[in-house]
Amino acid sequence: MNGTPSAVIDRVKRNLVGLRMPRALEILDVTLRGIERGETTALDALDILLTEELTLRENRRVRMALQMARLSAVKTLAGFDFAFQPSLDKSRVMALAELQFIGRAEAVHLIGPPGTGKTHLSLALGVEAVKAGRSVYFASLADVIATLARAEREGALREKIRYFCRFSLLIVDEIGYLPVTPGGGNLFFQLVNARYEKGAMILTSNRGFAEWGEIFGDPVVATALLDRLLHHAVVFQIEGSSYRLREHADLLPEHVRMKASIQPAPIPPTLRHRGRPPKNGGADQDIG
Repeated sequence: MNGTPSAVIDRVKRNLVGLRMPRALEILDVTLRGIERGETTALDALDILLTEELTLRENRRVRMALQMARLSAVKTLAGFDFAFQPSLDKSRVMALAELQFIGRAEAVHLIGPPGTGKTHLSLALGVEAVKAGRSVYFASLADVIATLARAEREGALREKIRYFCRFSLLIVDEIGYLPVTPGGGNLFFQLVNARYEKGAMILTSNRGFAEWGEIFGDPVVATALLDRLLHHAVVFQIEGSSYRLREHADLLPEHVRMKASIQPAPIPPTLRHRGRPPKNGGADQDIG
């Protein structure tokens, strides 16, 4: 640079390498040219370099944290179609995004038929928690129980439960979709009991609480689980239709449609005589 000794620039670049600031190093030359042309003050240039570097590091942190959280997909609250699920109070859901429930170690229950967006919401809240620097772990109930059962066989159950308790937010998906293996309810209870009043949870289920005895194969265990999971709880009962099948519900047998609370998507008048409605409207909300 004409106004800056090359030796100083070289030293700054070496220091940026030593400090592991790749983004600042990448934009240093263009930033210095802005100073020479009078477009940027020295203070503004310093702010630009530090902001760009911090943004890079934050994005990298979030990506790694999302991978460690084992989130099955990256979803957002902005991508959720609240208009399709009028039974959901949007303001209550958005209040959860402030993450105060994590500090209070509460359990958030998302209950409703398949396709109503339970997993989408749980993933979106998990993403918000990751962005805020909270540790998150996502898994289906079947995977959690399988992991605990394997640890029990290996004599490492206590350590595995401690591992699950490290996370600020534990998301347990798909309660009621698959039968719980014998003894699985007791293992899950031990985990829930260990996190009780210590760590927040989000749980999604297609079955009401009255059916948990059937889900876990033991009414006593189910009662003990609910005793802890409903003590400090936020419950959302979603009564809407399946988002995934909204355009094809008329193809299903009537008894299946009624059981899943699925109604065909309304066809706009302009499309009634022009073939089938588009297939990809709102593809972001695709997990029940």
